[in-house]
Amino acid sequence: MPMTMTQKILAEHAGKQSVKAGELIVAKIDRVLGNDITAPVAIEEFRKIKGAKPFDKNKITLVMDHFAPNKDIKAAEQCKTCREFAGEHSLPHFYDGGEMGIEHALLPEKGLVTAGDIVIGADSHTCTYGGLGAFSTGVGSTDMAAGMATGKAWFKVPAGIKVVLTGKLVGQALAKDVILTLIGKIGVDGALYKSLEFVGEGCATLSVTDRLTICNMAIEAGAKNGIFGVDKKTIDYLKEAGAVVPKIFVADDDAVYDEVVEINLSAVKPVVAFPHLPENVHEVSKIDQIKIDQVVIGSCTNGFLSDMQVAAKILRGKKVAKGVRCIIFPSTPKIYLDALKAGYLQIFVESGAQVSPPTCGPCLGGHMGILAKGERCVATTNRNFVGRMGHPESEVYLSSPAVAAASAIAGYITEP
Repeated sequence: MPMTMTQKILAEHAGKQSVKAGELIVAKIDRVLGNDITAPVAIEEFRKIKGAKPFDKNKITLVMDHFAPNKDIKAAEQCKTCREFAGEHSLPHFYDGGEMGIEHALLPEKGLVTAGDIVIGADSHTCTYGGLGAFSTGVGSTDMAAGMATGKAWFKVPAGIKVVLTGKLVGQALAKDVILTLIGKIGVDGALYKSLEFVGEGCATLSVTDRLTICNMAIEAGAKNGIFGVDKKTIDYLKEAGAVVPKIFVADDDAVYDEVVEINLSAVKPVVAFPHLPENVHEVSKIDQIKIDQVVIGSCTNGFLSDMQVAAKILRGKKVAKGVRCIIFPSTPKIYLDALKAGYLQIFVESGAQVSPPTCGPCLGGHMGILAKGERCVATTNRNFVGRMGHPESEVYLSSPAVAAASAIAGYITEP
């Protein structure tokens, strides 16, 4: 039976020769991930399982990134629960304090995910790791608990959508513009419980972090996962990160997809997603001036070193507009240090921006960047739902780091 790339990974881990869309399977998992919001619930459920022990200490990762550094007593208690659980079971991949980075940037960097893996995480943006050729998807905290105890998870095999990328990005168009363009094209439910499989000559022109950015937002189209094929760029990245030897899966030539969507990268323009859905996409060059109060550059979507470089190039020698707060947070300690060595952080501070340690805080309206009533923010984050970054009457506009940095200088949404 012909299979997509995703279906081949699932079949292998389920011990089956083939699987088909809609089939329910139980598959072995290579990594279980939780954070300071979702892991405490999973830990509580895990402890209800009589005699439960971690199926493999090396394959469980806990990252304290959402309300860390702890914003209040409740956040501190949640992190304490995770810290005690990690200590009780001697989990080597517990990241807190100065070791903590934003989970979906940290795991690839640490070599904890490789091509061909199945990764489940109690966070919807776990789909990021498809950029490395892994099947990765978000699950609930109870599924996380079961995964920690058994090393297995159940899945409904997704049908696929083939996204054919041609050409090469030009000008100031970036990977974020690619995924926003796709979501604008198919809608927030256009890939509901399906696999977005990116293929075509254009894939080779994208860096691995570009691919991670694109797969990160697959969930914003309703997808079960997003995934790129493995090439030399992937393998070189995995080697440098110290990941285990990848297992490469390739979709069959006659694999069946529900839909084929084509995107010419050369035609992609800088775009912005208006409130309150990622599908509400507009070309920046075609919109009227929209005054803003805040800019956020970072997150699991766009906090990589390449994103810091883009922002620094635009902010160099310029000043953030009066009345605009610009918050920049590299996604991991390593990216922070690399940005420091490259001089990017000095550029940010001299421009009037604030540089934050790695945290998910602003993205989910957790802390360090909450919006007040009526305020508008341009953010390189991944969601702009009502109240996402604070007051329910605030507004979030999603963009690339280039658009965000240029807008910080102008004081309104503008082209870079």
